[in-house]
Amino acid sequence: MAHKSSTLAPAATGGILALLAAALFGLSTPVLQLLGKGVGPFTTACLLYAGAALVGATLRQGAGREAALSRSDAPRLLLVAFFGAVVGPVALAWGLQRASGAGASLMLTLEALFTAVLARLLYSETMDRRVWAAMLLLLAGGALLALDQADAGAAQLAGLLAVGVATAAWGADNAASRALAERDPGQVVLAKGILGASATLALALAAGEPVPTLPTALGLLAVGASGYGLSLRFYLLAQRGFGAARTGSVFACAPFIGALGALALGDRSGGWLMAGAGLLMALGVFLHLFERHEHEHAHAWMEHEHAHDHADGHHGHGHDPMPVGPHSHRHVHEPVRHAHPHAPDAHHQHRH
Repeated sequence: MAHKSSTLAPAATGGILALLAAALFGLSTPVLQLLGKGVGPFTTACLLYAGAALVGATLRQGAGREAALSRSDAPRLLLVAFFGAVVGPVALAWGLQRASGAGASLMLTLEALFTAVLARLLYSETMDRRVWAAMLLLLAGGALLALDQADAGAAQLAGLLAVGVATAAWGADNAASRALAERDPGQVVLAKGILGASATLALALAAGEPVPTLPTALGLLAVGASGYGLSLRFYLLAQRGFGAARTGSVFACAPFIGALGALALGDRSGGWLMAGAGLLMALGVFLHLFERHEHEHAHAWMEHEHAHDHADGHHGHGHDPMPVGPHSHRHVHEPVRHAHPHAPDAHHQHRH
């Protein structure tokens, strides 16, 4: 069966979405540090994911455009909410109370490492030499950034370690959310936001954290809407055509974006090592964006539901009339063997 290639390769499309997610999330870190001064970590996490839930509610698609969440998704949603909307933001908020904005941003690089390792272990995603080279460049960039902050005191170290815990939690979140990538991103963001905000609100009340002022609360809601709501939507869309490991690796530029944002807001804790780290991270992202993985491969019979377009070469089933653009319904893929550029998405889980 012949395959008609699209304007952008799957890796490039997924990479652009991953970069958008990284930019929104990266910039949210230094802004969160400014707005979150004096606010408890549970309250901060609650407001962040309440903002994300608001975005999810406004971005939900109709049943004919995206695949809806089902009851079978509940266990995975609970895992995603626990790691990504409770442990991750609480640890980050606690760490930002003690670490510099640039230092906290640089620690977020470790999220890519946790994500890639879990994607390899759980989904057997292929990682060729280019991907490993990109990972090493990103890791080297993180190491240089860490060296730049090595002379900080004990309080800064405790804050950075807390941010490291947040990256581990978000790595687990990314791996768990891979199975939700074919669902309506708006519904996923809404469900995760409601679950996370509810859990952290209960924890904030139990801990007796003070109620923030209205301007602070509105600011944290806005940060949650952009840096956690829209960012998560773009991240889930990127995973569809890019895979969990690659999306996580490109998302690793978020720390550099956050460090630049911190510098723009007055943080002067960085130096030449930070600039060198940024260059290494940029090279790593470049390798991912222009990755081209192509070979002959076989597709087994498959039946599932997700948003798809008939111009992608993998959806040849008929309609009367034929819809234009992305739409969603349950459909069947017949066995086929062909060759074209691809990434480890839902249709390309074959071994190498």
